[in-house]
Amino acid sequence: MNQEIERRRTFAIISHPDAGKTTLTEKLLLFGGQIQVAGAVKSNKIKKTATSDWMDIEKQRGISVTTSVMEFDYQDYKVNILDTPGHQDFAEDTFRTLTAVDSAIIVVDSAKGVETQTRKLMTVCRMRKTPVIIFINKMDREGRDPFDLLDELEEELQIKVRPLSWPINQGIHFKGVYNIYEQGLNLFTPNKQKVTEKVAIDINGPELESHVGKADADKLREDLELVDGVYPAFDVQNYLDAEVAPVFFGSALNNFGVQELLDCFVQIAPHPRPVMAEERMVSPEENKFSGFVFKITANIDPNHRSCIAFCKVCSGKFIRNAPYLHVRQGKTVRFSSPTQFMAQRKSTIEEAWPGDIVGLPDNGIFKIGDTLTEGEEIHFRGLPSFSPEMFKYIENADPMKTKQLQKGIEQLMDEGVAQLFVNQFNGRKIIGTVGQLQFEVIQYRLENEYNAKCRWEPVSLYKACWIESDDVAQLEAFKKRKYQYMAKDREGRDVFLADSGYVLTMAQQDFEHIRFHFTSEF
Repeated sequence: MNQEIERRRTFAIISHPDAGKTTLTEKLLLFGGQIQVAGAVKSNKIKKTATSDWMDIEKQRGISVTTSVMEFDYQDYKVNILDTPGHQDFAEDTFRTLTAVDSAIIVVDSAKGVETQTRKLMTVCRMRKTPVIIFINKMDREGRDPFDLLDELEEELQIKVRPLSWPINQGIHFKGVYNIYEQGLNLFTPNKQKVTEKVAIDINGPELESHVGKADADKLREDLELVDGVYPAFDVQNYLDAEVAPVFFGSALNNFGVQELLDCFVQIAPHPRPVMAEERMVSPEENKFSGFVFKITANIDPNHRSCIAFCKVCSGKFIRNAPYLHVRQGKTVRFSSPTQFMAQRKSTIEEAWPGDIVGLPDNGIFKIGDTLTEGEEIHFRGLPSFSPEMFKYIENADPMKTKQLQKGIEQLMDEGVAQLFVNQFNGRKIIGTVGQLQFEVIQYRLENEYNAKCRWEPVSLYKACWIESDDVAQLEAFKKRKYQYMAKDREGRDVFLADSGYVLTMAQQDFEHIRFHFTSEF
């Protein structure tokens, strides 16, 4: 069992939109032998879209809307990749995914540097002490000076960095990278399908000039001296403690620098770690199975209206058809067709080990954050829903399709795409989201997957917050005074919909025995 745990590597790829996250995922799959030709994400000439973007709306817009899970074998390791959406409107999906991984790779665009979304995600990694590796992408385009980029990474992401490869020029003069970790030279030939040639080389010998020319050879030696002078030697333990982030340079679109990243990654990245449950620490080496659901996806196969719950195995061995306890419902459940994913292609599996992600067929019994065990009552936490910032009334646009609309809304809310509140004053349904794009995605998916039409109506609200109090009389008084702005969420909890920041502050001052929460976990 320990051998199986040692060879697992489960990680997420995160970044700002358009930094090349999905392209990098594809290239990793190419090296893992899972796909033979990479789909150029934006090219219309090749009618292939990225393997990890399988929803229609993702193919039309060239962005990732939901986290996809893929696994492959590389050398002696079993690698599980979670490709997350970069667009901030889907940040909640990404935050939840970070609870299910042991490490992360952050992709940064060499021209744009660190962007807001990257900062936010790094905060989550810091909070959870998740080790990160940084990949600086698009070196074959004109970008910023590598030293400036490294300074910006340290400052913006608040983590020390250590380059493990170094670029030789960039843009149209880009000649390749020197791999500091393996001490070899990788020469760049722009080709989307082939892999580059590697040259083992003595950095101080005369042969360097013959490969890259005198000017670049001198500059490279100077840069490397500077790197060794400024940055302390690389220590794997510091990386595992999330104190130092190794940095690689390359161009994912041209397959360049990706294999170096992967080779170093499987050697140094952490295998599955112990997970903190509410009751105790759960170690992966334990004999009994435990795991939690961190994501639910409806309609992976549009012909069957099926939901799949993604379960991260935390300890023990998951076995097909074995009886497991569904902790929240207190029921015993069995799974006859658990699956593992290669984006949309899925295959039924007999067993899974800690670190693996298993797809379980879900007929409405799961919610995000549910725990499965062999009988012990434990709860894994840390999958919050954030308080939404945009609100609209959702109305049925086709009275003949009321049932379909209701089912559609229910399944999409189970996925955690957005949150549903029912106003206690007029009984209307309000959808709350983190970003505008989610309203479009919901409308599109209701129409295409559930054959139901909805229309949005404006409602002006500032924030939703969950309220609770030990003082029953004050809680009742508050609800009476604010009855137009009171709603219930899907769990039946009280939610106060404040229509402005001022109203919220006043409410907090006037009712000091009421606690206002801005995430759903309290």
